[in-house]
Amino acid sequence: MKITVPATSANIGPGFDSVGVALSKYLTIEVLGAAKRWEISHDLGDNVPTDEENLLVKTALKVEPSLAPQRIRMVSDIPLARGLGSSSSVIVAGIELANQIADLQLSAQDKLKIAVEIEGHPDNVAPAIFGNLVVASYVDGRTDHIVADFPDCDFIAFIPNYELKTSDSRDVLPETLAYKEAVAASSIANVAVAALLKGQLETAGHAIQSDKFHERYRQQLVKEFSPIKAVSQENGAYATYLSGAGPTIMTIAPRESSQAIVQQITALDLDGELAVLSVDPRGVHLS
Repeated sequence: MKITVPATSANIGPGFDSVGVALSKYLTIEVLGAAKRWEISHDLGDNVPTDEENLLVKTALKVEPSLAPQRIRMVSDIPLARGLGSSSSVIVAGIELANQIADLQLSAQDKLKIAVEIEGHPDNVAPAIFGNLVVASYVDGRTDHIVADFPDCDFIAFIPNYELKTSDSRDVLPETLAYKEAVAASSIANVAVAALLKGQLETAGHAIQSDKFHERYRQQLVKEFSPIKAVSQENGAYATYLSGAGPTIMTIAPRESSQAIVQQITALDLDGELAVLSVDPRGVHLS
């Protein structure tokens, strides 16, 4: 049995902690059979446990404590601590692992509820479960969500060769916003979501780049952001934003503009990886 979970890009500008999209990088979990103890083989580095301390197993056992140990192969091209939902993909895979082995018959809504309780907010775990664009909220223990197709475009990801922990990225955010500023920030987020749902990417792009919740504070942590945004705008991009907590810089662009944007970003000679991604419509699935 194989479980596949897509990468995700959260926030998309002003959709802070509530909007995310599934993208075409993947975590794959292959269950190889029962074992005396949990064994996780991977090439993700020495910091990722290979036993029951692995987040995959800890999540699965939280869902179903009586699970028998398994031998598992874990393969992922989702970079760690880069703002592409690497930990969320493992959480979603762990929930599905428990669901399948214990035959729990969990619905997608059940999986979302469990994932949000573990992760704390839905912006990454929701698109990892459902695929596509997901707008969700988690307030007072209640989770609501809407799944929609993302308008046709390319996602150009620049993934720097350094990590940025979510905790560090959150430390630069203010504890409060003035009422008037919060209303303005909310109106921008409303337009961004509405424009995405209507397929109006030019309007959505302007709203995405006008975020008042977090981007202006976090962009200072990612030195590559300003030059990438500049060349992307010059070559027809709809918007450039920090993916999740960063440091990945995501540019949404018409497909016909992607090659020029990639060439211009490459010419900046920055230290990192470029990838042109597409929307994953499936979310977590078995094969």
